[in-house]
Formats: sequence, C-alpha cells, structure tokens
Amino acid sequence: MTQRPPTKKFEEYSYVLDYLPRGYPEDTRPIYKKEPLVQAVGDTYFTLLELVPRKGARFEQQESIFIGRDRRDKIDHVKRRITFDVLTSTARSELPFVIETLVERSERRFVDFFNNARPLTTRMHSLELLPGIGKKLMWDLLEERRKAPFTSFQDIAERTSIRAPKEIIVKRILNELGGEDKYNLFTRKPVTEKEQGRS
Repeated sequence: MTQRPPTKKFEEYSYVLDYLPRGYPEDTRPIYKKEPLVQAVGDTYFTLLELVPRKGARFEQQESIFIGRDRRDKIDHVKRRITFDVLTSTARSELPFVIETLVERSERRFVDFFNNARPLTTRMHSLELLPGIGKKLMWDLLEERRKAPFTSFQDIAERTSIRAPKEIIVKRILNELGGEDKYNLFTRKPVTEKEQGRS
C-alpha cells in the first residue's frame, strides 16, 4: 500500500520543526527534571519525531539533522514517535514548508507513484486517494501513462488536467500525518497513543 523506497527501514535524516530548549511549556515538572527537545519530521517516511539533543547543541527551524544509528553529532537519541496533535503551533506552521521541500527533492519517487499506482480494491484505485482526483481524472492518468511513463511533475501537468501535482502530493502527506485518511500512501502507519507514550 505505502509507496516507500524499499531499502531503508528507519529515518536517517530529519528536519527540525521546533526546538524547545526547556521542553514543553505545559510541563509542570521542576526545571531540573525537564530536558530540551526537538520536534522533527523524517525525510523518507515523514515520521513525526521527538528528539533529545546532545548537550550544548542548538538548532534552527527546517535544519536537516542526522538521526541514523551512527555518527549522530547533534542528537543524543530519538525519544519517540509523535502524532500531529502533539506538535507545537510553531511545528505545525513549519510542517507544510518542510514537506513541500522534501517532495521537491524526491520528485522521482512521487512521479513513480503516478506511473505505478495500482487498484486498492475492485472499486477503488490508489490514484483516487489523491486530493481532487476522481474517476474521470484517474482514467485520464491511466490512459496517459499507458502511452508513455510520466517523467516529471511538469510532464504530468502538461499531459493531464492536473495543474499542480506537487501540491496534491503535499496535501495528501499532510492529510495522512493529520490522521485524516484510512490508507497511508506515503507515510508510516500513525503511532498509537500507547506507542506514543513510550520513551
């Protein structure tokens, strides 16, 4: 179901959405018990993450940081996966811009989705899960890709009535991160409340 690069199982890089040097403002614990946190989104599966930085590390919004298992220079550890509703207002406002950047950088991956998407059921095609794509447009896409595979977002826009394929992908990813969809095309299955509570 999910259109993912097949070789990676974990996020290796993430993008900073918000840096909280004193932790969450609503945390009522004594100051000595609080820890600095970073809210971030992974660059492959768009996983929303809570990270614990190394002592003395500082961050800027939309900064790319390495979170793989080796060679972490600014992050001590990944604390947990989080849901959209845990994001701060700053993180929520940054998220669309970061997702747009990531989609632009991985254009081939998403063009391949238009080329290779398959039916979900006998009555529903995965292309129809993209915002604004109904039956008629879905059939148009299938007909065009039969003639020749799409090569870019611009090619899709020129050969179909989809004028902004990148924006459609961005919107779909944001909807999935917000938990608004039953199917996940591009993101990991949302974390449960129980999983989210784990450190």
